[in-house]
Amino acid sequence: MRMIKSAVFLICFLCGMNSIAQKKAVLPHGMVFGDKPKGIAPVPATKIETLMGRKIRQTTAIRGTVLTVTKEKGGWFMMDAGAGKTIEAHFANYNVTLPKAITGRTVIIEGVAQRQLIADDLQHFAGDTVTGSKQHKVKVNPKQRITFEVRGLMVDK
Repeated sequence: MRMIKSAVFLICFLCGMNSIAQKKAVLPHGMVFGDKPKGIAPVPATKIETLMGRKIRQTTAIRGTVLTVTKEKGGWFMMDAGAGKTIEAHFANYNVTLPKAITGRTVIIEGVAQRQLIADDLQHFAGDTVTGSKQHKVKVNPKQRITFEVRGLMVDK
């Protein structure tokens, strides 16, 4: 009887030690959040403004490094766009939860890139009609001119 109790204790102890020794789950290459990006060859995030040219919206896939995850629920994050610029991105589907462990990883995202415009750019149909004393003084932050609505994200590196 004592031998059975010792064997049960030993098995429970080893199982407990095994679960304690396990590391946090790392995000493996190819892990997908949202829909899997497909059909569009990704361009570097540093070249998205050049790719868009004068377009306001562009459906595309880009590859870049995640700087920070600002909100896990809804998948809000900042991506490096080179030269000190950032791309503010979020998932179109709010049910996606993006873990903070993705910070610093290279990812491929697919969705719609959009340029932020204001009427001060002499684009009065941009939707922002600044009038009065603020007219011609309101500026868009040049470091964050592009926003991205993500349909799918895949961990690349």
